[in-house]
Amino acid sequence: MSQNIGELVDRVYREYLEPNDDIQSFSILRGAMDADTTDQTVEYISDYLTSEEEDLLEPGAVVEVNRELMLVTALNTSAEQLTVKRAFRGTTLAAHLVDDVMRVNPVFPRKTVFDAVCDQIKNLYPTLFATETKSITSKTGYIPLSGTNDNYLIAPIQAISQYTDFSAGSDETGTVYAGVAVEIVDLPNPFTYTDANGVSQTITYSNNGPNKVNAVQIYNVNAGHTVFVTFKKKFVEPTEESDTLATIGLESEYEPIIMAGVAAQLISGRDIPAATAENITQSMQTQSFPVNSASTIRNSLLQYQRALIQQARKDLRARYPEPVTINKISYT
Repeated sequence: MSQNIGELVDRVYREYLEPNDDIQSFSILRGAMDADTTDQTVEYISDYLTSEEEDLLEPGAVVEVNRELMLVTALNTSAEQLTVKRAFRGTTLAAHLVDDVMRVNPVFPRKTVFDAVCDQIKNLYPTLFATETKSITSKTGYIPLSGTNDNYLIAPIQAISQYTDFSAGSDETGTVYAGVAVEIVDLPNPFTYTDANGVSQTITYSNNGPNKVNAVQIYNVNAGHTVFVTFKKKFVEPTEESDTLATIGLESEYEPIIMAGVAAQLISGRDIPAATAENITQSMQTQSFPVNSASTIRNSLLQYQRALIQQARKDLRARYPEPVTINKISYT
């Protein structure tokens, strides 16, 4: 299973878009490149290319290193060097290391696959959702949440605390935990408030995602005690391939959903290499979704994705039954 977004992108290539018998022409960098437009020389190793593939590097060709596309403006085969225009077609200028892979005229550029993965993750909600359990100290009034990605929280699913006597409002310590009522409130971003010490505090979320600050109000438990609240949460939008799936909120069972959606999204309305079509067809037959043409491949991928989503929804409902909500207060 993948640990981060980069590994998930690699898995999409491996299992759907670029089977081993249809790996696109590539070479390896023998010289590092700076994240600077003045560095326009690509030093490659010709041993990885046939003479016909090296001829494809004539001016007008496009090469890709990591997620940066470059337009070839000159080729020097004896020196194994390309002169290129950096950050081509809206890609981002980046530094590259010796032994990084240089792909020639890629059918599915890595940035395109990365963007498609991000799109598929974003579109999972509200059909599927992530969860996060937070430890909150109860107090009178609203409690602003200022942790990383707390603006992605949607609603409390369940909340418990060490609380034993509802009638007396007791908060005896012990091993017995009971349900607590919780309300979540959307606040403007940025949000300024005065803390318990009379000091003005401002919470600002500047990362991607919902433009809001969240706060909770806890009922039926005295102030000063720990409440464990499990929230329904939107998936965090990836920004780098190093972002871990745990940080995003993706469980391992969601990976096939993402991969099928990415493959369907990228092959839609275009011709795809025969080996790629055969690879996807065999994969779909294994999953009992037979296909016969490029258009049917896309439809079968979408059907397969829907089946996976339905199973994932059943699992979520079994683990997190919907709480009873009265006047925006959740009772579990």
